[in-house]
Amino acid sequence: MKNKKERTGMVSLIGKTNVGKSTLLNQLIEQKVSITSRKPQTTRQRLLGIKTKERNQIIYVDTPGFHQGHQRALNKFMNKVALSSIEGVDIVLFVVDALNFSEPDRHLLKQVPNRNNEVILVINKIDKIAKKEKLIPFVDEISKLFPFSEVIPISALKGKNIDILEKEISARLPIGNHLYPKDQIADTSERFLTSEIIREKCITRVGDEVPYRLTVIIDSFKEEETLTTIDGTIYVEKKSQKGIVIGEKGKRLKSIGTAARKDLEKMLDNKVMLRLWVKVKKDWTNDQGAMNSMGYKIV
Repeated sequence: MKNKKERTGMVSLIGKTNVGKSTLLNQLIEQKVSITSRKPQTTRQRLLGIKTKERNQIIYVDTPGFHQGHQRALNKFMNKVALSSIEGVDIVLFVVDALNFSEPDRHLLKQVPNRNNEVILVINKIDKIAKKEKLIPFVDEISKLFPFSEVIPISALKGKNIDILEKEISARLPIGNHLYPKDQIADTSERFLTSEIIREKCITRVGDEVPYRLTVIIDSFKEEETLTTIDGTIYVEKKSQKGIVIGEKGKRLKSIGTAARKDLEKMLDNKVMLRLWVKVKKDWTNDQGAMNSMGYKIV
């Protein structure tokens, strides 16, 4: 007889920076709930993505990428968020780049407790490997370091083997009542998602240094029947960075606003008026007081 009991589990996605965890989360949820970029350290906060399918509810925890060698307060905050997400979950997805297992991977793997929770090794970006037979010695090397429950090669970008991964996760879910309504896909507010969408558009349109020194605060969010009016401030650390974000005659800031508005209208299912400003808050990524005021609180 089919077991009709509900199953619910917390699943943490961990890995070094830029291994594709946010892209994987969006694939698993089948909707965009986390911003993505080819630039590392895009995700800064812990984010829940919720997938309810029949009697299974999987609560995915997306985390900042773990990285070494950075001493700024913001980097320490992100590493603490990443490591704390391993505790109290049922399943850990340890995500690595195919054929690229480096010192940050080893260091992070040592932090993963080998006890009750299941740990699945997820090898991402296999679409970039011409000779798949190279994966065998790669998997063997990592498997000697930790007793993984399962090893699953995937391509988060192409959606390859995502169904296999979800099946393995579902098979390991503990019996328990669902924690969220079946139609809820994230635990974050519309204001937070709005700030993340704007930050994503900034990241993809500026140079290599600025994304790490940039954050977005929503000053005003007013919803009416036919129009949502949003005021936001993009904070950077230096006057030169402000000039980069604004661009010549304001062209880059306008491009950021236009791209963000399109995504926001889809998310909110309403017309959006978006007004953006750029301000300098000197050295905010190394100032815990400034970070607290921007929502990056270390608890």
